[in-house]
Amino acid sequence: MTYNVDEEAPAERRRRLDDDICVHIFTASATMVGVCLTVVGILRVVISLRREDTLADDLLAVNAMFYLASCLLAYWALRTRNVNRNYRLERVADVIFLLAMVFTAANAGFITWAISVS
Repeated sequence: MTYNVDEEAPAERRRRLDDDICVHIFTASATMVGVCLTVVGILRVVISLRREDTLADDLLAVNAMFYLASCLLAYWALRTRNVNRNYRLERVADVIFLLAMVFTAANAGFITWAISVS
């Protein structure tokens, strides 16, 4: 039986949107963990070549932990069958993801400043 999306019950449509948000948080967070680790590796090479240390790689490692927490919470939200728990986990994952994104922008500014000052 096929039916139009407009005929869907509002609760079903909201559940599907929530699942979509969780999937996006999960995949984007996992990707950003990899990005943070890549930049940490590149920074370590630059630091060893310049023979001076910076706080940027430590900040990126913390940033990767925020993304990892968001990723794990989104995964847990996708796997849970309890609707109330799903909403709470999704909300927390969303907040942590947004904080990690802001922290990423701050880190980018810090890295730019730290490299240009040296």
